[in-house]
Amino acid sequence: MDRMLYIAMTGAKQTMLRQASVANNLANVATPGFRAELTAARAVPVIGGSGMPSRAYVVEQTTGADFTPGIVQQTGRPLDVAVNGEGWLAVQTPTGEAYTRNGGFEIDAAGLLKTRSGLVVQGESGPLTIPENTRITIAKDGTINGAPFDNPAQAVEIGRLKLVNPPERELEKGSDGLFRQRNGEVAQADAGVKLASESLEVSNVNPVDQLVQMIGSQRQYDLQIKMMQTADQNARSAAQLLTLTG
Repeated sequence: MDRMLYIAMTGAKQTMLRQASVANNLANVATPGFRAELTAARAVPVIGGSGMPSRAYVVEQTTGADFTPGIVQQTGRPLDVAVNGEGWLAVQTPTGEAYTRNGGFEIDAAGLLKTRSGLVVQGESGPLTIPENTRITIAKDGTINGAPFDNPAQAVEIGRLKLVNPPERELEKGSDGLFRQRNGEVAQADAGVKLASESLEVSNVNPVDQLVQMIGSQRQYDLQIKMMQTADQNARSAAQLLTLTG
């Protein structure tokens, strides 16, 4: 019975981990460029000890991210871009370069082009600085042109966004929601990546699918708790029988 209890406890814990993953996906339904996290349960046979190896614990683990592209929606905002097709935008993090599909940018007080979460946007020649009182436009190839507000005809090239397109199998998603190459190396710029100007890509999370998974996980959790209660009842009954026969 104690074995049944431990297996049920493990099942409940792993089901909670799945619920946390689903909850994170649901929380990012409205996050531009977000890629849903995929999880799967794996059976781990218990080897060793007395008796037949008939027991198996369950382990919940991530199988990566869903790379299905989200819908591109036009925003009309000059600082918004969406990757049109395959590819990624490069940003600088405290741990090095990372990649995102969220192209909602801002310009800070020093003129640096940043993401809305405060990460510096990488250009092909490093960080991009936007001159004061400048209206910018971002072309499909990532080229940023700027023109003074008082003289729109004098547009000059400021720089070019670093766009990369490493194979998806070589990318892994970090806890910050950004992607990095598994080998730790920096991806090379790819001129074949194209952008949609004044647009954002919506999250690829399907809220209906995630809600169904949440309900299914909750039922599995309830089942594991029921097994734990049954194990406890069986133990009490066995103890009572032993008391009567003793």
